[in-house]
Amino acid sequence: MHLAPPHWTRRDLIGAGLATLASAPLARAAEPGRALPLRIKPDRDLMVPVEGGSVYVRVNGDLAGPRLPLVYLHGGPGSGHAGLLALTALADERAIILYDQLDSGRSDAPGDPRNWRVERFVEEIEAVRRALGIARWHLGGGSWGGTLALEYGARRPAALAGLIIQSPLVSTRSWIADAAALRQELPAQWRGTLDACEGDAPPSAAQCAAADEAYLGRHVWRTPGDPRVAAYRAALPAYAGDKVYNGMWGPVEFRATGTLRDYNGEPLLARLDGRRTLFVAGEFDEARPQTVAGFARRVPHAQYRTISGAAHAILRDKPESYLRIISEWCRRNERG
Repeated sequence: MHLAPPHWTRRDLIGAGLATLASAPLARAAEPGRALPLRIKPDRDLMVPVEGGSVYVRVNGDLAGPRLPLVYLHGGPGSGHAGLLALTALADERAIILYDQLDSGRSDAPGDPRNWRVERFVEEIEAVRRALGIARWHLGGGSWGGTLALEYGARRPAALAGLIIQSPLVSTRSWIADAAALRQELPAQWRGTLDACEGDAPPSAAQCAAADEAYLGRHVWRTPGDPRVAAYRAALPAYAGDKVYNGMWGPVEFRATGTLRDYNGEPLLARLDGRRTLFVAGEFDEARPQTVAGFARRVPHAQYRTISGAAHAILRDKPESYLRIISEWCRRNERG
């Protein structure tokens, strides 16, 4: 999609919470069962200095507890931590650490392209760990956060106990191939509109939004989500993540023109400690399950899980199912 008003990309909708998925063609009710025991307020929060500014970090649970903390990295680039609040339901078991990357959420937003480097975002992770005084932890990440999880895990830091790579951008080549395949599965009406919206004479904003939502409602999220998370997101500062998203990916959704246009993390797969690595994708994920499973097979001893009924935003679509897998994976790696 064109990002200049009145058009926007999927990342804008994810970051700002603007999509009305209750009206999407395939939207369903949230996962059955009692409401998750979310912790909307942090037990502790702080600003951590990093290269380029400071990032907002929140902690729920006891960092000195018997089980190792889990830090989970948000997507985008630029989405922010709000969509990860379901993880705080595990805070009675272990400390849960969420943070906004630079130029996202409550973190500083200098908007400086010199900060938009993969290696700087990876160093940001270590800055958070040092600031909290954590010797060992588990690390996970989804989408762009999965890219950073891959990069961090490939360094094999001594602090890493377990690694979860969810719905990742492993290479731009594979991501665009998946998006193209899924786009071809859309009804012809939506395919044609998406093509037109990326052309020189796009149709109305409403038509482009409807076509984009047809893709969103199938492959990004399939449920309305938790209203508590929506309220929390609405109270955050004005969304600033479009700058870093445009700079790193680009203004058109289905092809990359930013600094990530030639990104290739596939060689890093061979450097992962497979026994500590879990790959995850949703059944209807835009990071297609067959693609993510293929990456997992290239990592000796790594494991892979598909979350049934979920699209890309697994913690939104199937939080209880995914939280069980996360809990079991962390406990397994603590047992060695």
